[in-house]
Amino acid sequence: MLKGHLKTDLVFQTTFPLSPRKKCGQVPKRFSNFKNFKIFAHAVDLGIFNKVMPQANQIEINPFQQKTEVVAALQAEGIAVEAWAPFAEGKNDIFHNPVLSKIGAKYGKSVAQVITRWLIERDIIVLAKSTKPERMAENLNVFDFALSDEDKAEIAKLDGTFVAIMHHDTVDNLKRIFAWKTGQ
Repeated sequence: MLKGHLKTDLVFQTTFPLSPRKKCGQVPKRFSNFKNFKIFAHAVDLGIFNKVMPQANQIEINPFQQKTEVVAALQAEGIAVEAWAPFAEGKNDIFHNPVLSKIGAKYGKSVAQVITRWLIERDIIVLAKSTKPERMAENLNVFDFALSDEDKAEIAKLDGTFVAIMHHDTVDNLKRIFAWKTGQ
């Protein structure tokens, strides 16, 4: 089994034993952070059966997969959202996308900076991986501009145009994951 991944949709059954221990401080808060809770019902199950909601959920969010409704639902419940693959893993030529490039040119910023700023303005946690000091500095240089409503509307038009990784909740992709995991 992949570390941290569950083989059940009944998430509450796997976390129920931790609930009382978490309440009295015996289980660290980090154990209620989740990855790929794409179906909001999983988080609701936890809240109903354990009275403990996840504190954060990491899901694929980038200009091509914006998940506006899921983000709004999670945030309405006080669950922090973290962008997984915020730059779509560089796929679909994201760093040369004409819409994002035009917005970047308007502010003298890179496409990565535009995406980072867009996520921050949506109250989404963004962790941009880099080993290069100059890119690290660039990633932090996003607080001296704000996107206009027109910029956001243009970015919104990119939604649904490309999936960087995969749809985790389709049967075909679940079969691929299980085949990879078992080496079949």
